[in-house]
Amino acid sequence: MPASRQISHPKGLYILFATEMWERFNYYGMRAVLILFMTKALLFNKAFAANLYGSYTGLIYLTPLLGGYIADRYWGNSRSIIVGGILMALGELILFFSGSLYHTYPQATLLLFFSGLGCMITGNGFFKPNISSLVGQLYPEGDKRKDTAYTIFYMGINTGGALGPIICGLAGDTGDPADFRWAFLAGGVSMVISVIVQAVFHQRYVTDPAGRELGLPPENKTTSTFQPFQTTVKLLLLTLVMIGLLYLDAEVVNYLSYLLLAAVILIAVIIFKDTSLTSEEKQRVTVIFIVSFFVIFFWAAFEQAGASLTFFADEQTNRKLNWAIPVWSIHLVSGMLLYVLYRLFRKTKQQLSSTDDRRLRNTLYGLISGVGILLAGTNLYLLQQQQPNLSLDEIPPSLFLSLGSIYVVLFAPFFAWLWPRLGRYEPPAPAKMAIGLLFLSLGYLWIAFGVRAAGPGIKVSVIWITGMYALHSFGELCLSPIGLSLVNKLSPVKFSSLLMAVWFLAAAAANKLAGVLSSLYPEPGRTIVLGGYAIQSAYDFFLLFVVIVGVAVLLLFMLSRWLTGMMVVRK
Repeated sequence: MPASRQISHPKGLYILFATEMWERFNYYGMRAVLILFMTKALLFNKAFAANLYGSYTGLIYLTPLLGGYIADRYWGNSRSIIVGGILMALGELILFFSGSLYHTYPQATLLLFFSGLGCMITGNGFFKPNISSLVGQLYPEGDKRKDTAYTIFYMGINTGGALGPIICGLAGDTGDPADFRWAFLAGGVSMVISVIVQAVFHQRYVTDPAGRELGLPPENKTTSTFQPFQTTVKLLLLTLVMIGLLYLDAEVVNYLSYLLLAAVILIAVIIFKDTSLTSEEKQRVTVIFIVSFFVIFFWAAFEQAGASLTFFADEQTNRKLNWAIPVWSIHLVSGMLLYVLYRLFRKTKQQLSSTDDRRLRNTLYGLISGVGILLAGTNLYLLQQQQPNLSLDEIPPSLFLSLGSIYVVLFAPFFAWLWPRLGRYEPPAPAKMAIGLLFLSLGYLWIAFGVRAAGPGIKVSVIWITGMYALHSFGELCLSPIGLSLVNKLSPVKFSSLLMAVWFLAAAAANKLAGVLSSLYPEPGRTIVLGGYAIQSAYDFFLLFVVIVGVAVLLLFMLSRWLTGMMVVRK
């Protein structure tokens, strides 16, 4: 029994898991249909829609720098998470109205659309940087459970990332542009659930090992720093600024790339001019800047998923299934799920038997009962229809965006097992990141091979895009957690936040670049020339990424030994 308590995790971890899972459901579900809504409902041309998508996702990764700063100095993590969640839920509600009015009030629709995106950008800035930082604080210093805790939390991110595109895609991507609003509404509902979980259970369960609540405002800040009316006005002004910045970058002048570059240069000057840093510390900081540069190439190609690859799934992928699923098999699976729910009910009763846990226990009872009633109602409906089979004709294109998260959930344990088993043959972090880029390049080579003989309007097998997403997910598992860990290990304590900002800035630049590159996606009768390279077909387009990422692979492999040497801490 004592051993069981030792390996168990604090209940606060699962509160943070649920909060983050529902928020990622919201973000990835909305992202899955965003480019389709712009091109099919708002009738934006693909190039403009892709550029706007890049501006939106770029700002999504930029605003956490501001949100983290405000949380650290004024509001605390918990309050910032709730404020950010409310803003994102409001953003989804505004997008729902935009999707409801686009065919009758087009001018109002555009205003609502940009306003909704502005709320999402501002809200994400407060939410994203603050919840992850709480996970490690649940455990005492040196606790070996911390690594496992981050793995569990990462599974929450990817569970939401898988469910969001599936549910929002099925609800909104039906072939009728008027239905996109239901995807936004589903995202809004998930965000409301996330906020409720955080607001109701944070104080009781998200505590440090001594039982003190985490995420509170700094001790020197009084409640006067969060006055509801003044805070609402400031948030409104900040959201208006984000709406203006988004519109400015997409419609007027492409300033975001220059702003990001200037921010990185400023951070570099601040750090390298600091005389208190040793030469070895500056060497390790140099490694962070160099790998962050290569990360831009990875995410710029990886994040084609939300734009150009969605166009490809919609237009050039044969998504027809024509499956006839026997109703008896649905009854069988439902029976198995009901048994799982029964076991969860028993486990909840056993582990949350304390009077102090009554609210959480009753909440879980309600969720389990709700899912059970939904399953039972679905099966009763199918019985009433008296049909032997359920038809599944075609996969909505937005559902393919769930594949990345599904592959990560499936293969993350394998990669976590693999690296330690290699022993002295385990590659250093820069080489692992180069392998991640290699997987990405191979993914584009795979799909380029699949479309090489496909003319305009010809659809190819679904195996090409599903195989590509698998290779891209392998690349993500080699690069993303490795790179993040590298930044944490190499950063001097004095500049740990600033260097984490460099990582976020690299992601922001990559997402902006992803939108710019997606605008090159070919359309019938349109030829784009980039540096003398003509893009006329999907084959030409995908081959461009094979070459760009392939060059980055070669460069990073060549630099790997040098970078590894600069990372060594000499005593």
